[in-house]
Amino acid sequence: MNQFIDRGQLCWDVEVACESCGTGWCEQFGSGETPENIRSALLAEHGPSRLCVVGPVPSLVSVLKVLREVWEVSLPRARELADELTDTGFVGTLVEMEFLKIRLRSRGVAAEVRSDGSLESEPIPS
Repeated sequence: MNQFIDRGQLCWDVEVACESCGTGWCEQFGSGETPENIRSALLAEHGPSRLCVVGPVPSLVSVLKVLREVWEVSLPRARELADELTDTGFVGTLVEMEFLKIRLRSRGVAAEVRSDGSLESEPIPS
């Protein structure tokens, strides 16, 4: 099971291999929201990561645009998520948090991702 960023999109796949002959293939793949069973397995194997904004936010509008583009949420929900992001940050898989970090930085918002193994991870906000 993998998550990765490809051409600016958050993607996921499930690869399997035959134990007898070693032949491998991709059983499932997609982009956008990762299925919860795959996401849970990635979190169990690698632990959660936390995305935090570093320093003052130059423009709340930039944060709102990123959140609305990535999660297609309403403006009021984006505002709630922006408050959470600038307060405690978001917790998720490493790739999810790196994806958001890249998007935020492209809008001039400094952010960092760090390991946060002790925290429970919620599904990506919606």
